[in-house]
Amino acid sequence: MVINQPMSQIRLTNVSLVRLKKGKKRFEVACYQNKVQDYRSGVEKDLDEVLQIPRVFFNVSKGLVAPNEDLQKAFGTTDTDKVVLEILSKGEIQLGEKERQLNIQNINKEILTIISTKCINPKSRKRYPPSIINKVLAELNYNVLPNKSAKSQALEIIKLLIAKQIIPIARAKMRVRIVWNGKEAKKNMEKIKELFNETESEDYVGNEMWECHAVIDPVNYKPLVELVAGDKVRQKGSIEVLEMAVVGEGDTSF
Repeated sequence: MVINQPMSQIRLTNVSLVRLKKGKKRFEVACYQNKVQDYRSGVEKDLDEVLQIPRVFFNVSKGLVAPNEDLQKAFGTTDTDKVVLEILSKGEIQLGEKERQLNIQNINKEILTIISTKCINPKSRKRYPPSIINKVLAELNYNVLPNKSAKSQALEIIKLLIAKQIIPIARAKMRVRIVWNGKEAKKNMEKIKELFNETESEDYVGNEMWECHAVIDPVNYKPLVELVAGDKVRQKGSIEVLEMAVVGEGDTSF
């Protein structure tokens, strides 16, 4: 993206715009590429390293600077620094085409990695490498959304893949260790075991504590935590995740 600023004939290159709509008007600031995310994450704190021009615009590409009276109406101040900080914090990042494509590629790579980690072939109990997942998504004509997190998209795609079964696929299970008060465990044994896929081992330690190793579906983890360790006052029990994705022995495929 190349932007000309007519007011001072400054030629802006490698620009990322951040836009924020307040009331009925849109305000913009011109930033260096990749610096906005650095600022939001706290990596970069110097605004001079973030902003190409320390001004607030209606339209950066046309060089239309927002007047103080409009800043006052929209932001309640004419202090440019305060307005810029709000736009940087709350505004929507407008990426250049190359930056947009790179962003999509990075999100797609992260999505494929998440799916590969969380899913297995239920027949071989092995993970699919990201390249196979990518081919299936291409067949489904799935388009990565640049403004949505990779994790949320990956979880949606997993549901889609399981429903379509273009390739045999299922969520990998979690292996957990549960330590619980023996009396509470006996009282809730039916409820707790409904959340298990498999009980690997269980034992009572001194008739006071019940210890169990089990394999569960990831969607049952939260209900299990609420049941076993949800009562913080009584300290009923604890859950430890031993393995996030239970797969076949010797599986190292990615």
